Amino acid sequence: MSGATGERARRFAVSRAAILAALQIQILLAAGAAAEEVEESAQWAASVSAYLYVVPEDSAYAQPTLTLDRDWLHLEARYNYEDLETGSAWLGYNLEFGDELWLEITPMLGGVFGATNGIAPGYEYTLGWWKLELYSEGELVFDTSETAGSFFYTWTDLSLSPLDWFRFGLSVQRTKVYETEFDSQRGFLIGLALEQLDFGVWVFNPDASQPTVVVGMSAEF
Repeated sequence: MSGATGERARRFAVSRAAILAALQIQILLAAGAAAEEVEESAQWAASVSAYLYVVPEDSAYAQPTLTLDRDWLHLEARYNYEDLETGSAWLGYNLEFGDELWLEITPMLGGVFGATNGIAPGYEYTLGWWKLELYSEGELVFDTSETAGSFFYTWTDLSLSPLDWFRFGLSVQRTKVYETEFDSQRGFLIGLALEQLDFGVWVFNPDASQPTVVVGMSAEF
């Protein structure tokens, strides 16, 4: 092998080694970024909320809820939701679809215990587009103590957010916790979002002499 040929071979070997080293670095960086994304997606996210119900001709009461999410897993605990002095625990599966028109849905199964006892399949979903958002949650409670006590509950909000921190809209609910002359209660909502805090006021049956008012606050961690 001549000196010129040997020099070219050495240069080719060095170039190939440099290319391989660069590829290895890129692969390591990509693997590190992927591992970081997996680690971030595996972190727990928590939220706590409390709603004060001011009910006509009845005592006001509070309804707290705690949620924990990790990737697809959804855990939830409620009190005074299905009935007064009644708790419930939930296990759900988080699903997400879409981009501009997007859907987040969580089918769930829960156990209810206290003044009402039973099992309950349920759901939570949010459908969003532009500045519009449709949120709904519901459950079908099968009362294990008394078949006639079984019922369906739902709460649905349709809201517009002209600003990132302000929303307003319409709301409808059916509930067993307190009785009114209305089968379904309809009204309006106003909400404010400040960083990790969210505040809302719902007024149901605004045309009644004594409407039902719900004041809520939630925080995410």
